Amino acid sequence: MVADVAQRKLDKLPASPGVYVFHGSDGKVLYVGKARSLRNRVRSYFQAGSSDLRAFVSRLERELTDIETFVTQTDKEAALLENQLIKSHQPKYNVKLRDDKEYLSLRLDAKKRWPRLEVVRRPKPDGAQYFGPYHSATSARQTLRLVNRYFQLRTCTDIEFRMRSRPCLQHQIKRCPGPCVLDIDEVEYHSQVANVARFLDGRHGELVSDLDARMKGASGELEYERAAVYRDQLRAVERAQEEQRVAGVQKSDQDVIGFHRQGDQVEVAVLSMRGGRLFSVRTLPLRRVAVPNDEMLGAFLRQHYTDRTSLPDELLVPVTIEMSEALEELLSENRKRRVRIVEPKRGAKAKLLELARENAEHAFIEKERAREDLEARLEELQRQLRSSVLPRRIECVDISHTGGEETVAVFVALQDGAPAKDRYRSFHVKRVSGGDDYAAMYEVLMRRLRRGKNQEEGWELPDLLVVDGGKGQLKQAIEV
Repeated sequence: MVADVAQRKLDKLPASPGVYVFHGSDGKVLYVGKARSLRNRVRSYFQAGSSDLRAFVSRLERELTDIETFVTQTDKEAALLENQLIKSHQPKYNVKLRDDKEYLSLRLDAKKRWPRLEVVRRPKPDGAQYFGPYHSATSARQTLRLVNRYFQLRTCTDIEFRMRSRPCLQHQIKRCPGPCVLDIDEVEYHSQVANVARFLDGRHGELVSDLDARMKGASGELEYERAAVYRDQLRAVERAQEEQRVAGVQKSDQDVIGFHRQGDQVEVAVLSMRGGRLFSVRTLPLRRVAVPNDEMLGAFLRQHYTDRTSLPDELLVPVTIEMSEALEELLSENRKRRVRIVEPKRGAKAKLLELARENAEHAFIEKERAREDLEARLEELQRQLRSSVLPRRIECVDISHTGGEETVAVFVALQDGAPAKDRYRSFHVKRVSGGDDYAAMYEVLMRRLRRGKNQEEGWELPDLLVVDGGKGQLKQAIEV
């Protein structure tokens, strides 16, 4: 049976649009959803013989303790509030993307006198242009290197820029005009900034026309060195165009969304088409998905696109998204131009959807193979160590000091073979002096493992603990 307090609220729900929040024990948020009619949607979870296929619905009766609702004036407001609450509470049963901090973007602030392109973790509402997100650090930094090589913006930080007294190596190899100390043409510099924005935004057609005109103009004025710079930029853009060309596609900006699902494991692929060319392919994992495909994809779109201003003309999706009009309105408002969500059934757009699905399936299979390979490696490590536990969580600890003073210990952690940086820890050794590594090891392990034994959040005990040192350090660890 549903908790009495929840049942009483079910009887008084309004028929207005809004957001509902299911709470479990200790007030923890289980699920956040939105609805055109709160009364109809929330009651549907608890009707006898409900055909709702969401995996978590069957668990609600034993987990639900309270229902909270928020009435909104419009569907758009409901979609926005739902997205904010999911990000804030990270509910157990909602679709969750990886934290934004795990992705990289490229930032370009054209308002500055001498802008630079830089890699950042998370976009801010500061008026700068952000390009991405890039789902691997390698691709973000490769793009940055390409831009720095051909478009000649400064690469130094603002502090380095202010402190510079003579041009750096980048100027000497003709990859920076040296605005830090030289009197250069500010208008020309900002034209390069505009070209960088076009290049990163996939607007290659207008960029090619502009570069071609500038190259011919410089050549006509007998400025052959400047013409050569434009020529190299033009070649770089044309190479990118050829690599991205897709036959039969309209010359508009589109993001094509495909996915592959096995049980509660989903891989989503996003194909970014710019001017009829394939600009980028990104894949993202969604794990422990407990909702149907249409709801999963709607949640993905809201989380992935709501906070972005660099948006395409169309989002092509393989299934119908509930309340898609509200999401279109929200995205269009952010972009300051119309954004459409389209579900094509035939033609070139449908073929693009199939291509996105194939990319998602390929990424899913590759990650599954990598997971199986990791399992085999962990099992081999378990066998070699003659351990009863598979070492999924591994921690390593090392002690360091300066001349016997300022002794510190650092723990690094691996979870399923990958660095778990949120679990890295450092300790200042308090009771030991004189560079006694053994006593320091004993102290920090006692402090760290006691917190795990007390089941403090974020301090779970590792399956395998590796200590840096010799038999003396190992002896201290065993004693602890």
